[in-house]
Amino acid sequence: MIYSTATVPVNPAGDTRLTRAQLWAGLIQKARDARLFLPPGVCTRCEILEESNTHFVREATIAGDDIREIITLEPERKVTFFQATGPREGVIINEVLEDAEGELHLRFYCFLGLRDKAPGGPEEQAEQAQFDSGYHAALLSTLMRTRELLADGKL
Repeated sequence: MIYSTATVPVNPAGDTRLTRAQLWAGLIQKARDARLFLPPGVCTRCEILEESNTHFVREATIAGDDIREIITLEPERKVTFFQATGPREGVIINEVLEDAEGELHLRFYCFLGLRDKAPGGPEEQAEQAQFDSGYHAALLSTLMRTRELLADGKL
């Protein structure tokens, strides 16, 4: 089982402040089209197949893997990506938190397994290391891209 988590402040000193609504708009954009948030060439396809007020289903090709995800929305609070098909099974969550001083934080966490691989085996250990090292940077990148979209009037 792969478990990883990272949390970053949304509005560190020196950065353009994001409101909860603006952050949420960025998270929705990321869920709808990962190509806007991942490095060029990492996500080569991202399509919404079905949607309702509470969820949507997307298919994407990310890092060469074809995946289908059911994405649930808890407005201005949480986006949950259920891995329906692809190399991983489980869930990835992006959550907006507020501390005692009213400052926003963005938290990532996941509970995943690798399909057709031994639990705790070398493949899963490698995935664990990738999640542990990469998702702090991914959160910062998400915030940076959200600020760029806001500055460009695309949020």
